[in-house]
Amino acid sequence: MMGRRIPSPLDVVIALKDLPPPPADPFYHRLNTLLDEAGFEAFVEDLCRPYYAEGFGRRGVPPGVYFRMLFYGYFEGLSAQRAIAWRCDDSRSGRAFLGVPPHQATPDHSSLTKIRHRLPGRVHEQVFGFVLKLAEDQGLVPSKTTGVDSTLLEANASLKTIVRRDNGDDWKEYLRKLAVEAGIEDPTDEELRRFDRQRPGKKVSNEDWVSPTDPDSKIAKMKDGTTHLAYKAEHVVDLKTELVLAAKVYPADQPDSATLLPSVVAAQVNLMEAESGLSLQELAAQPEAAVAELTTLEEAATDKGYHKAETLADCEAIGVRTYIPEAQRSQPRVWTDKPPEWERAYRNNRRRVAGNRSKQLQKLRSEKVERSFAHVCETGGGRRSWLRGLVQVGSSYLMRVAGHNLGIIMRRVFGKGTPRSLQGLRAAVWTWSCGCRRTGLHTAPVGSATWGREGWWRLLHSSHFATIHMAENLTFSTGC
Repeated sequence: MMGRRIPSPLDVVIALKDLPPPPADPFYHRLNTLLDEAGFEAFVEDLCRPYYAEGFGRRGVPPGVYFRMLFYGYFEGLSAQRAIAWRCDDSRSGRAFLGVPPHQATPDHSSLTKIRHRLPGRVHEQVFGFVLKLAEDQGLVPSKTTGVDSTLLEANASLKTIVRRDNGDDWKEYLRKLAVEAGIEDPTDEELRRFDRQRPGKKVSNEDWVSPTDPDSKIAKMKDGTTHLAYKAEHVVDLKTELVLAAKVYPADQPDSATLLPSVVAAQVNLMEAESGLSLQELAAQPEAAVAELTTLEEAATDKGYHKAETLADCEAIGVRTYIPEAQRSQPRVWTDKPPEWERAYRNNRRRVAGNRSKQLQKLRSEKVERSFAHVCETGGGRRSWLRGLVQVGSSYLMRVAGHNLGIIMRRVFGKGTPRSLQGLRAAVWTWSCGCRRTGLHTAPVGSATWGREGWWRLLHSSHFATIHMAENLTFSTGC
């Protein structure tokens, strides 16, 4: 009997036990099991309890649900909070991952904003450290060698809204004054656009211009050649396990040589806190012998954009050996007006870069660090920020990187790092099995006439097309 669609909902009461179960999602089910076994819920509740009032107001969103929604946004490649809230409310498997029953509403995007403003950045850093500790508990022990690189994130601000720092004039008013100085009286909009295209030396400096909507964002040229207001994200990646040990967000006008040392120090602090289970203040009260047993970073490989004599000396002072290639210079260096520590660090780095060890580390850095950017920024939805302010953008980006580290842990314990890669594997296996059925070899016993030269050729033919299907349809965690 053919069914008919009922446009309006039925005015009946349906018991929860009568509702069909949500579709099985083994990835999120296994991820929830992993977090529950590690005590994630109790950890984040104790961490966030000081920032909630007891006995006042309605019951808020559980911290475990809030952080799970941020992880869910990374795994599903959702960049905006509205998209995360909508997908969690629309997906029954997403509700099951959050632990929200069918008769309750999932948190709205405005609730995510309220919680993010309530919780300081230190809370998000401690959650990031919890994921690092979970990785060590699962056997992913970081080494002492790291790779460092940076990328640009598009800010939630437009160049059309920038104003002068000195007098507050916008771009149109600034052009009008320049046109009047050039002898154009009362120019029209078309004359202003023509004048702007033809005038020489047209540059926009962060020293002269600022965005009123997001003052922390800076004018920068992106990798595709376009100019946007942006932030700079820097990853410190362990070259053995591919875990991101630190992910700091800086203003986009900061040079790489100025942010290398803070990022390496942040990675060292995160690593020590994850390994010891203590905060930095508690570690300071511990005996020096106990702190000395913790893992310390010893090597850092970067590209030539990080090369600066002062930076090399600072890294050498904290015991980090650098492998930073030097850009070509037209003039030789002069050391008479610089401290001797700078020259010593420069020559030590130059000697290391010429060795085979440096070549191996540079290959690993270009592979593993760029892969982390592909995970977080491209398929993880982190390239475009929909928040404003350095603290807010940094906290949101750090949780995406924590989701990336969770994907590495899941790849170790479950075999797949994202739900999309699991779907691609199912499709590939199904294609191969269908190919075997078409050849008729699934029912023929081994050694029979069917398994002759023609039978083996059909099997190889089906395996070949199954491999092609895997290459075309298997969605890897980088989206490549």
